[in-house]
Amino acid sequence: MPEKLVIYTDGGCTGNPGPGGWAAVILNDPDNPLELSGFDRSTTNNRMELTAVISALESVQKNAASGQIIEINTDSQYVQKGISEWMKGWVARGWKTAAGKPVKNKELWLRLKALDDFMNVDWKWVKGHSGNIWNERCDELVARERSLFN
Repeated sequence: MPEKLVIYTDGGCTGNPGPGGWAAVILNDPDNPLELSGFDRSTTNNRMELTAVISALESVQKNAASGQIIEINTDSQYVQKGISEWMKGWVARGWKTAAGKPVKNKELWLRLKALDDFMNVDWKWVKGHSGNIWNERCDELVARERSLFN
């Protein structure tokens, strides 16, 4: 088992809200990556970005028991900053933003927090649409899922 498992994720929708898709590419074997994807008939970009990460982490939970580092690469600053920077404040304020408003997508953030607390996750932000082969592949999978409803 490699010391680190690398995962790329993406999510998006046509319209916001609208039909959406999510995807993850798990590089357990870079020559034969595992691809996951799914859809929602009516959703938001942020929900699909969160769903992509949650689905990927849930699929590799067994790796967490070994202490393996799970590197998540997301082009969503909402996800990366939410889990790495904003979460602590949200929890301290009773799931309120700095402006005192309820945190959107709380049920998804709670699922993601539980996974992050259990696993050794290294959160990375990657610039979308910048030629990264795995980020581009996730984008293709998301587009395929969204096209089911267009």
